[in-house]
Amino acid sequence: MDCGEWAGRSVLVTGGGSGIGAACGMALGIAGAMVLVADLAAEAAEAVTERIRATGGTAVAVAGNVRSAADAEAMVALAVERFGRLDAAVNNAGVAMDPRATADVPEDDWLRIVDVNLNGVFRCMAAEIRAMLPNRRGSIVNIASVLGTVGAAGLAPYVASKHGVIGLTRAAALDYARKGLRINAVCPGYIDTPMVHAEEGWPEREAYLARLHPMARLGTDAEVVELILFLLSDRAGFMTGGVHTVDGGYTAW
Repeated sequence: MDCGEWAGRSVLVTGGGSGIGAACGMALGIAGAMVLVADLAAEAAEAVTERIRATGGTAVAVAGNVRSAADAEAMVALAVERFGRLDAAVNNAGVAMDPRATADVPEDDWLRIVDVNLNGVFRCMAAEIRAMLPNRRGSIVNIASVLGTVGAAGLAPYVASKHGVIGLTRAAALDYARKGLRINAVCPGYIDTPMVHAEEGWPEREAYLARLHPMARLGTDAEVVELILFLLSDRAGFMTGGVHTVDGGYTAW
């Protein structure tokens, strides 16, 4: 990784307190970026910033709820206040769900999952875009899922929300393609993170999930982060509106 390309650049990472978000923040901080780590859990965000600072990096923690437009605006405003501008963002905050047939999903569960996973990306991305437009430069990566490209029984709210993230990414990319902003989506398969570990029946569940991938294993957060950082960087300067899988062949079956 070329640390020079990130020196002095500011990046906002939502859901940065654990899993892919934490790994992304750490990698960016080590590479020289100024990182705003945002998470609903304030202590988790602070722990990641402390780890970044321990490597000599620059990081600020903020507690924020992507279900609140005011919080989304405040996250972006803090990044601009502390770092001078916002160069890039990773919209990673999201929630999973326990499997349940579509007609058995309580409406409150549907609304909560869609509000976090899809509306939350919209709220954050809208605030990020407004901050980036004056500089006519910026890159955003939205974290979707392989389940945003295919169906899955028992997961209707999650699948719908992640399909929505992909549609939102493509539409926004077209809106700002001539204004210096690039917007892409990354679709991980099942990744070995705390969110996946929280599912019932681990490690039996792990063996089942591994078999869903032709590579017969779960991915790692580091493998996803490599793609995210590439898409954020100038090396991906001709890439926008893309939907990129990191799924061990999950969608190739």
